[in-house]
Order: sequence, then C-alpha cells, then structure tokens
Amino acid sequence: MTTDNEWNLIYSYTRQQAIEDGVLIDVTDAARGVGFKVNTVVTATLFHGYVEPPTGLEGEGQSTAGRLHDLLFLVLCAARKNHAGADRATVRVAFLMAPGKTETVEVIAHIGPGDQGEPVLTLMLHEDD
Repeated sequence: MTTDNEWNLIYSYTRQQAIEDGVLIDVTDAARGVGFKVNTVVTATLFHGYVEPPTGLEGEGQSTAGRLHDLLFLVLCAARKNHAGADRATVRVAFLMAPGKTETVEVIAHIGPGDQGEPVLTLMLHEDD
C-alpha cells in the first residue's frame, strides 16, 4: 500500500496563486475591521455573485463594502457560536439581488492552513468547496 509520503508532488496550486489569479479575493483588511485575526479570502463565486451588488441597486443603499461588512459580521457571529475545535461554520445570508427581491445563500467559513501552515479563513459557497 502506498502512503502519502511516497507520492511525488508534480504540481501544487498555492493560495497566493489563487489570489493572484482572481480565484480568491483577499478581504483581510475588511475582516480585521470586523474582528478577525487571520488572513481572510472570499471565493470569486461568492464575491462577484453576491458581495458585489447587482446593477440597479445603487439607489437601494447597497455597496460592496457594506455587503462585505455584513457577511463578515454574520460569519464572525457564527464562528463564535461554533463548537471548539471545528474547522468550519456555516451561515445563511440574505442578499438583496433586485429591488424587493432577496436571495438567501449558505456560506461556509473554513479555517485551515495557508501556504506556510499559518491559519487562514476562506469564505465560500457549497459549490466552491
């Protein structure tokens, strides 16, 4: 039987490469403003599909910064209630998608090792997992 130590690594895609490619969006500064202490990213699917407000919501008080703040705050609350030692929490977030129309999505918050083994947080949709 082959163990993990016997495999030859041919290629790895780092978190930093994913950020540079736009697959992950670094939101660490905003996350620190809410109370997170680790580097934080949002998947491009979540960011462009929900955090960035759709066209037509300018008069509805919607902004990327405001929607990101709300998402991060809800994730922080869910993480604080999560069981000690768990590496993920989920939170349901309602986003205004058109005047008078909201869409509720389940966001996964996963904490795990970064490129150098440091703790990092990734916010994603189920299809991004």
